[in-house]
Amino acid sequence: MDILNLKPLLLKGSPEFWPRLTAMTGQARDFEELFLLSSWRKKALARNLTPPGSIAAPIKLAILGGYSLYPLHELLEHLCSVQGTPIEVWLGDYDNYVSEIMDEAGELYSFAPKVVLLLPAEGRCKYSGQLTDTRAAQQAEATQTAKSVLELARKVNAQTGAEVILGNFMLPSRHDLGAYRSRALGSDWTFRKWVNLELGLNAPPCVRICDLEFLAARIGGAQAADPRGWFETKQPGSPALLVELAREAAHLIASLKRAPKKVLVLDLDNTLWGGVVADDGLEGIELGDTSPRGEAFKAFQKYIVSLKQRGVLLAVCSKNDFAKAAEPFEKHPEMILRMADLVSFKANWEPKSENIRRMAAELNLGLDSFVFVDDNPAEIDIVRQFAPEVTTLLLGPDPSEYATQLQDCRLFEPSGITAEDEDRTSQYRAEAERKALQGSVTDMDSYLNSLAMEATISEFTIVDAPRLSQLINKSNQFNLTTRRRSEAEVLAVMNDPVFVGYSMRLKDRFGDHGLISIVIGQKVDGAMKIDTWLMSCRVLKRQVEEEVLNELARLARARGCQRLEGVYLPTAKNEMVRDFYGRMGFELTSESETKREFELPLGTFQPLATKIKITQRAYDPS
Repeated sequence: MDILNLKPLLLKGSPEFWPRLTAMTGQARDFEELFLLSSWRKKALARNLTPPGSIAAPIKLAILGGYSLYPLHELLEHLCSVQGTPIEVWLGDYDNYVSEIMDEAGELYSFAPKVVLLLPAEGRCKYSGQLTDTRAAQQAEATQTAKSVLELARKVNAQTGAEVILGNFMLPSRHDLGAYRSRALGSDWTFRKWVNLELGLNAPPCVRICDLEFLAARIGGAQAADPRGWFETKQPGSPALLVELAREAAHLIASLKRAPKKVLVLDLDNTLWGGVVADDGLEGIELGDTSPRGEAFKAFQKYIVSLKQRGVLLAVCSKNDFAKAAEPFEKHPEMILRMADLVSFKANWEPKSENIRRMAAELNLGLDSFVFVDDNPAEIDIVRQFAPEVTTLLLGPDPSEYATQLQDCRLFEPSGITAEDEDRTSQYRAEAERKALQGSVTDMDSYLNSLAMEATISEFTIVDAPRLSQLINKSNQFNLTTRRRSEAEVLAVMNDPVFVGYSMRLKDRFGDHGLISIVIGQKVDGAMKIDTWLMSCRVLKRQVEEEVLNELARLARARGCQRLEGVYLPTAKNEMVRDFYGRMGFELTSESETKREFELPLGTFQPLATKIKITQRAYDPS
């Protein structure tokens, strides 16, 4: 794609300008090219050539640190705009970030940012003593340096509620001290490494690390450093590093409110092993440590299993005879993936797009949570055409690069990993057993009784904050308002007395569903306004809704409220709950194209009967 071809499209006002600009932005790695694309985006807007679709409200972003922040903010503004998370920027002064954060009456807090990008000065990450000092003294200063930076992040979060994206420190790229640099904690190399570890391991939930150490290592330390740029304009690094830094910050900003993908769908032949199992037979496919290609396929499978341990659901979609396709999973001694690792296995001659649609229905997940991986461009194209919501990844010809491609697509990056993530595959397999039981029982009442359901309802806790934020940001179908919240915002709700925030966990005789419903209510005068009510679709029609409402009514009454007020805000994905409040006994009080408002008087409300045994309730001192 030639960047010069954009200019005629801009001058003609062609609607092709925006998709071309987006595609070129995604591929650009050169500073000058990305900066030029940014300028053309601004010119297009000045000519009233607007991008297609709705434009999200800008996120208020403050950028401050120990560097000159131009032109970094130009690159970041462009990348955020193109990815659909536009920003409104406030720039701090050069190396004035400590004063700006400590001045509670200053411009930073008047701006009221929702996100803060903090890039502390590299020059302040340096051991002040002698290399001959004791290790304890050097370690204490490294720990204190990290603590001081994190205190600044906590301060700005406490004042604004903003998420903080915190840059750590690049490592030196020159041979200063030689081998001794790794033998003394006070050397710049080791001191910065220690400080970076302390920052990452001790960062509170409101802080995301923007890993400059990693970004510099990725492009090469000498390539990332720019002494002339520092002395002339106080840049944080070379133009190449600025591009990587801007991309990483834009990615982190988007990930604050955008959940990672949930399901990885895999082809088989020449994807999980070399060759075609139906033609080559079990003994003829390439897999294992007896050849370089076979070892590469095995390494790819090992990486896939590591994704399962992070909570990614794994599935297979192959044009194949089922028995032949299943044989390696059951009998090949070098196979890492096994049937127990998968939540769905589709091997037939139907179009892969249709098989993925069936998977989505069976798992009760949106197609936009799926990623399909194949080595065949024709199959990728079919899925793109007939299931466009699915993200596709075309593997290259070299299996040694397959794991790298999957790692660098960044579609499965978690903001945190919880114990429930590690157990997600077994949860979905248990759900299949529940459905099998339901199919054999004609009486719904008897079916619910036979599940032996137990639930705990608890107020928001610090321990649950990562999972709460994860569920809030990825739940789309059973979600009455689809309001997104980061971990820091969840903690803010927890600490604000005008809010109630509680979650429900459910288990039955087949297993533990984990955390499956979240409610946030806000007391306003005599009403409890329902800010957020969402639920995992895995537990629909299990009477969870009724018990969640019972708890909400109980908490509202305890706080002196006379009524519940709920609102349904329609999205492209939550049509299923359009009439939910009406089904639960609420009265419709107002309706427009953008929202439906409901009310439930508490004076006459009686708790709804269910088959769920509640073993704990929220805000219960006992």
